[in-house]
Amino acid sequence: MSVESSALPTPPVGGAHCRVPWKGAFPSVAAVLVLFLAASSAPSPIYVIYQQQWQFTAWMLTVVFALYVFGLLGSLLVVGALSDHLGRRPVLAAAIALEVIALVLFLVAGNVLVLSAARVLQGIATGAATTTLSATLVDLEPSRGRAGVVTSVAPLTGLAAGALGSGALVEFGPSPTRLIYVLLLGGMLLAAVGVAFVPETSPRRPGAVASLRPRVAMPAHLHAEIVPVVPAMIATWALAGMYLSLGPSVAAELLGLHNHLIGGVVVTLLAGTGALAVFLLRSRSASWLLAPSSAMLGLGTLISLAGVAQNLAWLAAAGTVVAGLGFGASVLATFGTFARIARPHERSAVFALANTINYLGNSVPAVLGGIAVTALGLRTATVIYALAIAVITFSAFALRLNQLRANRRTVMAACG
Repeated sequence: MSVESSALPTPPVGGAHCRVPWKGAFPSVAAVLVLFLAASSAPSPIYVIYQQQWQFTAWMLTVVFALYVFGLLGSLLVVGALSDHLGRRPVLAAAIALEVIALVLFLVAGNVLVLSAARVLQGIATGAATTTLSATLVDLEPSRGRAGVVTSVAPLTGLAAGALGSGALVEFGPSPTRLIYVLLLGGMLLAAVGVAFVPETSPRRPGAVASLRPRVAMPAHLHAEIVPVVPAMIATWALAGMYLSLGPSVAAELLGLHNHLIGGVVVTLLAGTGALAVFLLRSRSASWLLAPSSAMLGLGTLISLAGVAQNLAWLAAAGTVVAGLGFGASVLATFGTFARIARPHERSAVFALANTINYLGNSVPAVLGGIAVTALGLRTATVIYALAIAVITFSAFALRLNQLRANRRTVMAACG
C-alpha cells in the first residue's frame, strides 16, 4: 500500500557471493509483489457478505481491516531490514508460508474471530514480503530506474487487481467467500516455486537480532519540511482506508449498487487510478507534486460525496477517479519528500516514521468511521468522514502554499 523502495537501505549488489540472475528473475519478483498486494485487497468486496452472514457491526468490520494494517505496520518496523542480514530468500520463504496460513484461515473462516486472525497474519506476511521484494528488485536492477518504477506502481496495481478480481468472482463465480482464496493459494505456491529459482542477492551478515529493534525518528532539522507533509499523508491513507473497508458498503447501501463486482470496482477506481498517476508523474519532483496532489485529493473527495448525496453513481465514480489521481500523486510527493530531505544515516528511522504515519492514518480513521456508522448510520458517517478528509487535504494545500511563500521570501531576502 505504499512506495517501499525509497525506504530501503542500499543493499549489497552483485559480488562474489551472488549468482548471476536469470532473465526471468526481475519480472518474477515483480509479479510476486503484485500478488501479495492483490491478496491484501481481495477481502474488501467480501466484507459485505461476511457482515450479512455473521451479523457483526460496521465498526467491527473496520476493526478487521485495521488489524491487517497493524500487523503490516508492526512487520515493517520489526522485520523490515531482516533480509539485509539473513538474505532475501529465507525471509521471502517465511512470508509466503505465513501468507499461505492466512489464506487457509480465510478458507475455513466461519466467524469474525478467525477472519481477524487471518487478517493479522496476512498483514505481517505482507509487511515482510513487500520490503524484501522491493529490496530484491533493487538488487536485480542496481540502477534503481526500472526497480523504482515497479516498486512504486506494483503495490497500487496489486490493490486494484485484487479487489476487482475478487469482486468479479464473488458476483459470477461459485463459492463467493472461498474461490478467490483458493486461487490465491495457487498463486502463492507458484510464487514459492519462483522464489526458489531467484538467486540470493544479499549475502548473510551479522546484526539480524539488532535489526529487529524499530527505529523511528524525526530529526529536529527536518521538522520544517516534514510537518507540512503530515496532513497530506494522513488524508491520503485515511481515504484509502475508507474505500478498502467501507467503500463496497457505501456502493451497495447508499447508491443501490448491489452487484458485488461494483465493490471491487470502487477500490479499483481509487487504487488503479493511483497506480496510473504514479507511473505518469514519476519524473515530477516531490516539491512540484505536493500542492496539486492535496488539491486533487480534496476535490475528488468532495465530488464523490456529492455523488453519494445525490444518489448519482457516475458522479461518485468521477470523483473517485479525481481522488485516485490525487492519491497516486500524493504517494509520490510524500515519499519523495522524505527521500529528498533525509540524510543517508537517517533514512531508515525517518522512513519508519513515514510508514507509521501512513498506516495509522490508514487504520485509525477507518475504525472511527466504523464506530460512526454504527452510532449515526452509514450516510451520516460517510458525510462526516469525507468532509474531514477534505478539510485535512485543503489544510495540507494551504500549508504547502505558505511554505512556498516562506521559501520565496527567504530567497528574495538572500538576493536583496
